[in-house]
Amino acid sequence: MNTFNRIVAILLWIVLVAAVGVVAVAPTGTIVFLQNSLTQGANWVVAQRAANAGNFLIGQVAVGVIALLLFGLLIGLEIWSGQRRGVRIRTAQGGQAELDTSSIGRRLSWQLDQLAEVISVVPIVKSKGGSVDIKLEIEAAPDIDVPMKTDEVVEVTRDLIEQDMGLKLGRLDVHMRYAPMDPEWAR
Repeated sequence: MNTFNRIVAILLWIVLVAAVGVVAVAPTGTIVFLQNSLTQGANWVVAQRAANAGNFLIGQVAVGVIALLLFGLLIGLEIWSGQRRGVRIRTAQGGQAELDTSSIGRRLSWQLDQLAEVISVVPIVKSKGGSVDIKLEIEAAPDIDVPMKTDEVVEVTRDLIEQDMGLKLGRLDVHMRYAPMDPEWAR
């Protein structure tokens, strides 16, 4: 559904850019063209209704029903095709459970907050098939060794997700930033 939404959005933006460009280059000519086109369209509709009012009414109803079905289907797909909020877990004995992504994030945040020199952790956990993708926003002390702390965070995260929770870790992105310099740390 995301691909479809992106294609539609890109096409709409292209049409809008072209329309604004035409209006900017020839505003009077565009208005005259639109007036003539709308007048011809109105004359055609009046002629069709006069020729056969019954068929015209059937056409109106058909266009309304088709639009309702098409756009209703697209809205339904948009609403129901959202991300799953849980990750399916299979046990060794064949049992199944679903673990909520927000609870995974809370556990991960708590575990990583225990690490030395880590001030705050904001995990973003997304379910992707049978695995979880995790993005970590970490604020750390300004005097840490970033590569070493990143390796430690990755190792703790991988152990927690794969060993303790029994999940499959998909993509893991760690974004580190230093906390503002506090006079206490300068000593």
